[in-house]
Amino acid sequence: MPPAIVGHEGPLAGQRFPIDDKPITFGRRGDNSVVITSERASRFHAEVRREAEGYVLLDRGSSNGTLVNGTRVTTHVLRPGDTITIGGETFRFEAFDDSETIVNTSLMQHFRPSVPDIEPEQVLHVTVSGGGPVGLAFALLLDHLMGQRVTITIYDGRWTEDGSRIVWKNAAQGNNRRQQVVTVQSRQYLNLPEDVQSRLFTEGSYSEMWPAGPDSIRGYGPRNIRIAYIEDTLLEMANERSARIRLVPERFDAAERQDAVAKEHVLAICEGGRSRTREHFTDRFGRADDSIFSLDGRHVQDVVLGLRVKSSLPDPAIVLLTVAQNRFLLNSLRGEGFLNMRLTDDEAAEVVGIDPVRHVFEECVASSPCLMERTEDGDFHCSTHHTLFLPALIRGSALWRRAKEGLALFGVADGDVSAVTAFRLDMVQRPRFTARLYSPTSTTPGTYGFLLGDAANAIHFWPGRGLNSGLASAISLARSLNRNWRGRPLRDADFVRHEAAMSMLQYRHKSRAWNAMVTVDDQGVTRAIKDTIVQGIEEGHAAPDREADVDALMERLRQIRDRLSPRVPGMPDDATLIRHLHELRSETLRTLLASGAWETLTVGGEEVDIDIFDQPVSAASPVASPVASPAEGALVARQADGQTMPPGGTPSV
Repeated sequence: MPPAIVGHEGPLAGQRFPIDDKPITFGRRGDNSVVITSERASRFHAEVRREAEGYVLLDRGSSNGTLVNGTRVTTHVLRPGDTITIGGETFRFEAFDDSETIVNTSLMQHFRPSVPDIEPEQVLHVTVSGGGPVGLAFALLLDHLMGQRVTITIYDGRWTEDGSRIVWKNAAQGNNRRQQVVTVQSRQYLNLPEDVQSRLFTEGSYSEMWPAGPDSIRGYGPRNIRIAYIEDTLLEMANERSARIRLVPERFDAAERQDAVAKEHVLAICEGGRSRTREHFTDRFGRADDSIFSLDGRHVQDVVLGLRVKSSLPDPAIVLLTVAQNRFLLNSLRGEGFLNMRLTDDEAAEVVGIDPVRHVFEECVASSPCLMERTEDGDFHCSTHHTLFLPALIRGSALWRRAKEGLALFGVADGDVSAVTAFRLDMVQRPRFTARLYSPTSTTPGTYGFLLGDAANAIHFWPGRGLNSGLASAISLARSLNRNWRGRPLRDADFVRHEAAMSMLQYRHKSRAWNAMVTVDDQGVTRAIKDTIVQGIEEGHAAPDREADVDALMERLRQIRDRLSPRVPGMPDDATLIRHLHELRSETLRTLLASGAWETLTVGGEEVDIDIFDQPVSAASPVASPVASPAEGALVARQADGQTMPPGGTPSV
């Protein structure tokens, strides 16, 4: 007898709904497989579908949730006897034969330890270069989906051994930990294993300052969380899975490990935007094209100064002031984070360190980038290069004076600035993200390489896409491997859906990020936003009408506040905003005005929906081609007019 959902309590008690290859859907809408009349059920509430790990129950963004055995779940692999509660009605999952409930019975080991080990040739061997959030999330998700069918080795030179565990190196060991705050979309974090979600989002570890929008799913909003906390938590969880995840505290060298990689099935490259492994395999992945993100034949780059700060402003005020202009961006967790300042080319040239002993200038802060911690004397010191941040030492530095204006805008006292860094941002178009690195031989299985995270799509962070794009790429690849691994050599056709997802991520995220780097002036000419800031500075030197600029900025703030207030309570009133603006110099007011507000129509809307790539491919499906066109990208990344995206990729305006 096939597995079935059987009514247990309620109007459908005793009715049987057999499960076949099509999903069973639950909800109030009449075209659901199981129609539930209770008002507590959503129109399309949940579904049960057959996946590689078995029959999986998914809550589809319902208002009142779905319970399994009394516990609210978003996804759950069903076992015989599980009770499902939806809208007050209860169902049971019945299956009388393990072979009917699990597509691949070897996966039962993941849930029932009594199942014997599978044959060695049935195990997928994966190497991951780069153990940041994307590489670790990919490994944990793959382990969750495939269980004993996979072994994973992760390399990262930023790790070290601490007894039997692998931990992150500290600053004294040459690793300046990233303390930036990222905003993770619900579309991404809800696709991570439930144990990963519960460990990441403990009380006090995150905040929800940005409102939910068209990209928020299942009733959950975006969450701000410190990236070092993500790294610590995921590495701790990987340590706990030593049976299948091996952690190697060494930088991955593709040339030195060529023979070893050729014996693996998969090499996932997660090293970041400056990946040496990706460059080693340039002949496989192809060369990047920067002309798409150029103006007048010149590749557009932004240099950003980052100040680690603690702001006294509440989250709603931070949101409003951030999206109202393009000069400063504060991304924080309860006020603590980085105030980022978009620099002009002249200002970027000032971002240097100076060796106080040898009196030699160094570009360490801009090129590495290094984090320069504040000393007891108030200077900013780079422990790696033993330099001091020069602009803060020079009394007449225009850059440092303008940076202090940003501090005043966001209510940051001088003593609440604890470090400074800087980094360059640009984007390129990549021709492909999947490549066969080594063909199979009589002794090797054939190795496929994949670009994930910033190694695939380094994205300008101003509209916030980096980590979310990286998590989406990791989710897509983990699902593709789980779906297609059958103990035989992998094929190009196995990754058509994944490659299409990656191409759409590149199209959608980079096209949106490009609109955070450029603007169109009154004559219809496209200009870099940093050049409009130059114009604002020049106009600010020419004795502008200060009160007119305050009035213009207040009108912009009011319009944004009116749109945000229904979703973000606690917005500052006019008097509070005017006090903030009157503290700023005339040059700063004109610069903020010239920089423009965040473009709501060009950077807003939903993300690429990775979930659609797990549906059966039909002849009309846009994922039939491994390279997605802009038109195809539009099918998936449905633009929502009137929405904008704050750092980390969450709708706000």
